[in-house]
This record gives sequence, structure tokens and C-alpha cells, in this order.
Amino acid sequence: MLKTLRLSNRLMMLALALLAIVTERVISYYFGIERLLPGLEGGVLLAWAIGHCDTLDGPVVTLARKALETGNVNHVLPWVRPEDEHEIRHAFDHALSVRKLGPYARELADTHFFETVVRVHRASEGAPYTGLKPAGADLGPAVPAADKALEDGSVETVVKLLTDAVRAGVQRHFHAAMSRRHFAVDDVAAGREYVEAYVPYVHYVEQLWDTATSAAHGHFPEHGVHEHEHAAHEHAAHVH
Repeated sequence: MLKTLRLSNRLMMLALALLAIVTERVISYYFGIERLLPGLEGGVLLAWAIGHCDTLDGPVVTLARKALETGNVNHVLPWVRPEDEHEIRHAFDHALSVRKLGPYARELADTHFFETVVRVHRASEGAPYTGLKPAGADLGPAVPAADKALEDGSVETVVKLLTDAVRAGVQRHFHAAMSRRHFAVDDVAAGREYVEAYVPYVHYVEQLWDTATSAAHGHFPEHGVHEHEHAAHEHAAHVH
């Protein structure tokens, strides 16, 4: 069920990509080890681009528009699977023919082609097509920064943005758990408050690690949940 929700929710797709690159860089930086996944940025940046593929100013529609303007469908073909290429070529040829009929026909032809490309592209991700989104949508700071990084040829600004966000998240969960860690063994209510903070803290860290080491395309681990809860209860039983 979680996987289905992620596929239909572009924000979750973005989050997975962001967590992957940040965690990899944070671990490498703080522990002084070699990069765990040296080629991660390319895949992650592609995932970010996919995150806003259904907007009128996103990469898919932008390239579809360029294809129509230049008469070269190859501009947009990389965004669809080989088995879907025939459908896109057919829609492209149809759009070129209809565009010649006048301004109104041109607008309709362009819109239909954009919708076709986005629909086919999203289907390849297992995501539903919910219509074209207006240009200028608020995508938050991460996606625009990711696109600008590609234009500038440097990902350092993106890394800092995400590193700061992940650091804040880890610290927030850590302090919540740490502040409740010491309690009297007979104070069961306090022990439960600790567990309520401990479990989200460990799961948050675990999700970051799992996302980074699975290159951002796996789902959050379900294994280990009961083990963490058991460990929390064991700890609570020995705290005085």
C-alpha cells in the first residue's frame, strides 16, 4: 500500500530522492569516508525532474514544445519508453498536421500532444495522469534548486539545502528522544513517552539510511520495526 501511495504522490517521489543524496553526503562528510554512491547525483536529479513532469513549465512539456517548434520529435522521446515511442510519434505527426489549420487548431494540437506525452511518461512510472498543471506552481525550494544546479553545473547549493534540512530533522527527533530517556523504572507513563519519541527517531534514521543505500527507488523498510520497538522496551525496563 505504501508503494502505491508513493507512486501516485509526486511529493513522496521527491522526498525519496532528496533523502538519498543528502544522507549519502552527510555520512561521507561526518565520518570521513569515501562517497558511498559516487554516481548518485545523476539518478537523483533525474528523479527530481520527474517530480514536476506534469507542469506546463516542467521538463517534459518544455521539450514537447521544443519538438513541435523544431519539427523534431527526438527532443522529447527520451522521456518515454521505447515501447511507447510509436504512440508519441503518431501524436506528434498528427499535431504537426493540425497546427497548420490556424491559431485555434494550433493551440488544441499542442495541448493534446503535451497531454499525450505527459500521460505516457507518467504511465511508465506507474503513476496516474491527473492533467497538466499550471506553470509557476510552488514546488518548494528543492526542485528549483535542483534544476538550477544542472544549469550551473554544480550541485553544492542543493547539497547544502538538503543537508541543513536533514540535519534539522535528525536533531529534532534525537532531542525529543534524549529528553525523555532518563526516567524511573516504576514510572510507566514516562517510559511510554520515551518509547513514543524513540521509535520515530530510530525509524527516521533508518529510512534515511535505507533510501540512500537503495538509490532512492526502494520502499521504506518494514523489517526492523518490531526489533526497534522491542529494543526501546528493553531499554525502558532497565532505566532507573
